[in-house]
Amino acid sequence: MPGRVPITVRTARWCARHPWRAVAGWLVFLALCIGAGAAAGTNKGKFEDFWVGEAGRAEAMAAHSGLTPAPVEQILITAPRGRLDTSAADAAAREVGRRMERLPSVVDVASPRRSGDGQAVMVAVTLRGDRETAKKDVDALLQQTEAVRGAHQDLRIEQTGSASISNGVNDKQGQDLQRTELISLPVTFVILFVVFGAVLAAGIPVLLALSAFAGAVGLYGLASWVFPDAGGAALSAIFMLGMAVGVDYSLFYLKRAREERERSGGTLSHAAAVEVAAATSGRAIVDSGLAVALALGGLYLMEDVIFSSIATGAILVTLVAVVGSLTVLPALLAKLGPRMDGRRASRRRAGHQGPGPAQSRMWSAMLRPVMRRPLATLVLGVAATAALALPAVEMTLGTEGKETFPDSVAAVAAYDRLTEAYPSEGPAHLVLLKADDPAAALGRLAERTKGDPLFAQDRPPRISVSQDGTTGLLRLAVPYAQNSDEAARSLAKLRDEAIPASVGRTAGAEVAVSGEIAAGADYAAHQESRLLWVIGFGSLATLVIMYAAFRSLVLAGLGVLLNLAAALVSWGVLTLVFQRTWAEGLLGFESLGFVGSRTPLMVFAILVGLSTDYQIFVVSRIREAVRRGTSTRQAVVDGIAGSASVVTSAAVIMVSVFASFLFIDRIEMKQIAVGLTVAVLFDAVVLRALILPAALALLGERAWWPVKPGGPDGPGTAGRQAPGALATGADHRMADAG
Repeated sequence: MPGRVPITVRTARWCARHPWRAVAGWLVFLALCIGAGAAAGTNKGKFEDFWVGEAGRAEAMAAHSGLTPAPVEQILITAPRGRLDTSAADAAAREVGRRMERLPSVVDVASPRRSGDGQAVMVAVTLRGDRETAKKDVDALLQQTEAVRGAHQDLRIEQTGSASISNGVNDKQGQDLQRTELISLPVTFVILFVVFGAVLAAGIPVLLALSAFAGAVGLYGLASWVFPDAGGAALSAIFMLGMAVGVDYSLFYLKRAREERERSGGTLSHAAAVEVAAATSGRAIVDSGLAVALALGGLYLMEDVIFSSIATGAILVTLVAVVGSLTVLPALLAKLGPRMDGRRASRRRAGHQGPGPAQSRMWSAMLRPVMRRPLATLVLGVAATAALALPAVEMTLGTEGKETFPDSVAAVAAYDRLTEAYPSEGPAHLVLLKADDPAAALGRLAERTKGDPLFAQDRPPRISVSQDGTTGLLRLAVPYAQNSDEAARSLAKLRDEAIPASVGRTAGAEVAVSGEIAAGADYAAHQESRLLWVIGFGSLATLVIMYAAFRSLVLAGLGVLLNLAAALVSWGVLTLVFQRTWAEGLLGFESLGFVGSRTPLMVFAILVGLSTDYQIFVVSRIREAVRRGTSTRQAVVDGIAGSASVVTSAAVIMVSVFASFLFIDRIEMKQIAVGLTVAVLFDAVVLRALILPAALALLGERAWWPVKPGGPDGPGTAGRQAPGALATGADHRMADAG
């Protein structure tokens, strides 16, 4: 008695028989997702969601005692060239003060302050509320600054501050992301047109990817009420991954349906070919989608609102892409199949008939030396992997600071000039102390920093005390960039020496250090402490998915090793590129001497899912050949050569999507783009073309341990119909469905 038909086949069959209902259902689903997301809005993460380590404890102490520093914007007045006209600068400063005082969002305007060399004048403006309200209010200040600039065109008048920098960086990234879309979409379409030779066949995967992106953005709004949004950090990840998996899944499905038509010489209807594709590529898509979602789920182990929001968005876009690939895609292929074939497909059908997929002659030729000398190939591949991965041992992690943002943002350029003229306006340590007499104890601590070059000396440290007198705040400015070695030494000296020798001796005192430097250091340390957890989870996810897909512990273990190899190579290249200066001109960045603390985890989580995606598709083809009675050694050649065109096309598309993010003028995005691009290329060229076939050739039949796949009626397919039989029966029932 035939087994139960897989749900992927039943779904494809219904969609092929009722294509317009399936399309309408997909559009309704997207409308509901987008509408629900718009109605629910997006739940932004609160400040406390970002608190980590000792710096987080200090932030909590400040918030509970009312000592959280108010948002401040600085208006800097300098000469565009030559020496500053002091009388003109003073007049401009007075006008700035008058204009700012009228704004309802401004609570205080400080007196103009001249720099030590007399070549700059600064006006500090304190805003109401917190950092979030400041982002909304700062536009009014920028308008007034612009008005003063227009009235004093002989001066350089600019505004900076956390709010203006944040808004400027986000606006710049949004513009860059739009440019990225304008680059990646046409490139993806051209690649697909080259692959399929038909405009419609090239356009459908792109449309499916875009619709998955739109639906996922809507669902993300709903999900943000469980996993708060970290300031839009997930949007880039949703687009990047949505384009990659959305196009890939469509490519796998469409390519398989075409192959089935070619195999039959064109006698198989489009609807029947879709049904066979659902039994093969459809299942691979489900396995792949689960692998990507599970791998990304490891990011929740970070206990970090940024990673949680990215994981949520990326998982949603992956699952929406899977649903679209299994429903609306079969409907479109069945209904529009004849218009999607193209002339090349007709020529291929005339030239290929047989039990397996048409094989790439180039890849068959490339695999011959690999299969003749598998041990030498494996050693060579492992050596190349080790050579590229070795620099990862020297990887240094750091966090973004104001000095790492692009100078093309006006507020960032102004910040650089501000801190050069006023060192005490740069990064600062915020020491929170809860004690009987916090002001006196913090005063002793401030005394210990006098004359120390690790701390700014152009202005005395500032001490604030809470209204109840139990908590004090000391601001110790640092005249160095947030991620510099000097800043790190100042933090270590403060925490390890100065505090224990002064306020640490106060009985019952509770003390903690925050500020940009401390928060960055604690955040990076938190990333490192969680890195192995995420790696372990991703590896376990790969093991489970690969075993569930193929019932082979050997293949599952090999999949884990290949994923780790790709990740290590990516990390090694990131270290070579971004911790050194040789690639600065090539990629348009200024080396910071470290890799962003979020980058390795982001690359690993996305890569594990996508790499497992390739493995599932390639090994599925190899298993199909084994089930047809082919030896494992020959099945490796048949499976890899038969899937080479689609895997290569998918890799090229992914590379084009990831590489387009190099045009975003933010170093963290460039790092992610380089890491993923290198990993995908290495995965496709070295891991899939050299190491995987060599390892399987050496393992032989042992690769399938503990259970080797049987034939269509054997133990490997018990309870299932063979794809060929499924297609034959379906062809008669649905001959007119196309």
